[in-house]
Amino acid sequence: MGDEIAQRHFSAEDFSVFRFRLDEETKLLAEQFASGRFSERGDMAGFELEAWLVDGEGNPLPRNNLFLEQVQNPLVTLELASFNVELNGSPTALAGRTFSRLHDELAATWRACREAADALGCHLVTIGILPTIQASMLNSAHMSKMVRYQALNDRVMALRDGKPLDVRIEGEEKLAMQHSDVMLEAAATSFQVHLQCKPANAVRTFNAAMAVSAPMLAATANSPTLFGRLLWAETRIPLFEQAVDIGRHYPQRVGFGTGFAEASLLELYLENQRDHPILIPNVRAAAPGEFAHARFHNGTIWRWNRPLIGFDHDGQVHLRIEHRVVPAGPTLRDCVANAALFYGLVRGLGLEAEGIEKRLSFAAVRSNFYAAARRGLQASLEWCEGRVNAKALLLTELLPLAHRGLASYDIPEQEISEHLGVIEARVESGLNGAEWQQRWLQRHGMQSNRLVMAYLERQEQGDPVHRWPL
Repeated sequence: MGDEIAQRHFSAEDFSVFRFRLDEETKLLAEQFASGRFSERGDMAGFELEAWLVDGEGNPLPRNNLFLEQVQNPLVTLELASFNVELNGSPTALAGRTFSRLHDELAATWRACREAADALGCHLVTIGILPTIQASMLNSAHMSKMVRYQALNDRVMALRDGKPLDVRIEGEEKLAMQHSDVMLEAAATSFQVHLQCKPANAVRTFNAAMAVSAPMLAATANSPTLFGRLLWAETRIPLFEQAVDIGRHYPQRVGFGTGFAEASLLELYLENQRDHPILIPNVRAAAPGEFAHARFHNGTIWRWNRPLIGFDHDGQVHLRIEHRVVPAGPTLRDCVANAALFYGLVRGLGLEAEGIEKRLSFAAVRSNFYAAARRGLQASLEWCEGRVNAKALLLTELLPLAHRGLASYDIPEQEISEHLGVIEARVESGLNGAEWQQRWLQRHGMQSNRLVMAYLERQEQGDPVHRWPL
């Protein structure tokens, strides 16, 4: 779904041809899984970081086209709204000083972005939901000038018979509203972590990614407000799920999924083919072995943990998992530490004698996810030994597990301690991005512009969020 498309409107023939290609490629993909013809290169890390452009008062600034022209960096791309951009990281091996490499590249890209922002008289902010975003700004006038976004909006609204999207979120306060397009999605920005898997480990890795989604959310929450209301610790979760809702006659387009993977990740692609209507029949002149249509269709189904098919530099097909749970921000150091926690937890669970799916039910893992989205570090989670507070679970069991996982990659002790130390201090203090924002609001009141500028000032200083003053 990340690729631009050539047309906005489609005929019945386009849908028929796309369906034929999708079925053909899914059958070929099944043969690929059956024969095990996937790249054995695994344990590769990558990321996508979404950010906001804001003006001197902290309001969203719809200038991402001008910003891209100014920055001239292939790692920086457009996002759905004209006040959002995305910073991408190059794949790197999970070995040696992995997280220093990730941080150094991200910091270099960030410097280039800040220079471009300075030239345009604006700022760049990484935060799950920008407190100053208003529903009135989330409309087609502020949609990025890319055909794929216009086509996505057309199809979602067509499948809903033009009925507006309903948003209902109950947290500290309540939000009930309707919206006439998919632009609500643009209010939710993420730090998406990618992990290329070895084929033999793919099922356990995918299931582990789902199991750790709740503690990841608890540790990283950074989206407590929307449209001037205090809602969930990570309000991105219910917002995004409702922002691309194609109606009750169809499966959720954004969601936690329907179960653990059992035999292979092919099960997710078969579910895509069988259960999810085609949103955009973007027919490509591509060989079946490129899986262009299966990959594009998968890109219009936003599971919080999404399997991906990609290609190595030599053309070998590889398996990748995209962990979409983590919000953007607060700082680059926080983001890289969040990635370290994810890779360590997934690897740590993978080293254990029995897969986590044998010890926790999918229903428990799913329930944990939404509990953590609501309450962050204060959430009560079901884990292998019983029910436990998220903060205690992270400190007593999961951080040591992540440490063991990263050590098994031959990542130096200093590297592990530095990045997991950021998580440990954050969890011990209870001060993730969501909690910092809530405490600031308790002290200063619901002054969204002041909050954004205070957040921006601390973000630019670079200290991780647990050290931020109020």
